Amino acid sequence: MEKLNLPSFPFEIREASGRKLLFDPLRKKEVVLTPEEWVRQHFVQYLIQQCQYPSALISMESGLKYHGIQKRSDILIYDRNGAPFLLVECKAPKIKLDAKVVQQAATYNQSLRAPYIAITNGLQHGCMHCTPEGSKWISGFPPFPK
Repeated sequence: MEKLNLPSFPFEIREASGRKLLFDPLRKKEVVLTPEEWVRQHFVQYLIQQCQYPSALISMESGLKYHGIQKRSDILIYDRNGAPFLLVECKAPKIKLDAKVVQQAATYNQSLRAPYIAITNGLQHGCMHCTPEGSKWISGFPPFPK
């Protein structure tokens, strides 16, 4: 897998039936190792180990409804009250982080209403603070609320 602009972590990876599988410690199961999954796994470990986000409040590929259509968010972090705090949209490293990716994350956030949205392709990352008045890019990622 491609080297990312994130710290490396020791993942359990094995091959079965011609596919690489990675053990996801949060979901407690093996998942197919795609380029997007590689980014998702690295980014969530970055949030846990470097940013001190509690793993118990992180949901991976959780379902949400948008205009009655079932969608999935890549990573969703809840605050200690159970409200969405940070929505993360992950893309494979070869996918450019453009307005379309931002729009996808913002669309998902219309039903979640998390105050922060992040996008990453493992090489580049961005985070927006979302308020009723509008959204603005911030540097880095917000500290987890105490």
